[in-house]
Amino acid sequence: MLHPVPTLKETPSQTAGPYVHIGMTPNFCGITGVIDADPGLTILTPDTRGERIDIVGRVFDGSGAPVSDAVIELWQADADGDFAAPPSRESNSRPSFVGWGRQPANADGSFTFQTIKPGPVEGPDGRPQAPHVSLWIVARGINIGLQTRLYFSDEAAANETDYVLNKIMDKRRRPTLIAQLEDGDVPRYVLDIHLQGPNETVFFDF
Repeated sequence: MLHPVPTLKETPSQTAGPYVHIGMTPNFCGITGVIDADPGLTILTPDTRGERIDIVGRVFDGSGAPVSDAVIELWQADADGDFAAPPSRESNSRPSFVGWGRQPANADGSFTFQTIKPGPVEGPDGRPQAPHVSLWIVARGINIGLQTRLYFSDEAAANETDYVLNKIMDKRRRPTLIAQLEDGDVPRYVLDIHLQGPNETVFFDF
């Protein structure tokens, strides 16, 4: 006869704060000498191919107040729609584009990524997805980092057929993922992230 298995209590969840900036971007907080530079602040190199763009936005909580201690990470394909392969242990070279960045939110909840416009990558259905970047947001009070996507307003035709966007059943919520283009010397794509509330951004469980 098997011994009865006792019921275990769930491990308490733990939030990411209140020291998110200190732990992930110490130089930004004025804590120098720990690491030479905060990881992910620079995505581009002089050899990066593709159209330079800025991705900007702000992070808001459910009451509409800016989240000043958020950290946002970005993952994306290159201009050809390819993701950077992990370098081998023996490699001393750095790829021209790693496709990853990290930015701390400022006091007003704002963030900026200087990157390139990504190319389309293949979706689960075998068809090209609309150009997009993946975002991961963590802040004080968030138990598990929030995952979402950012699409581009000038890719309307591709957005209409995108595999992931079409999985959002309520079409009224799809615009929460589409950054609006603002012209300039460098094109700016603007998307605000709302953690809760009537304009809550669509977050994904993947």
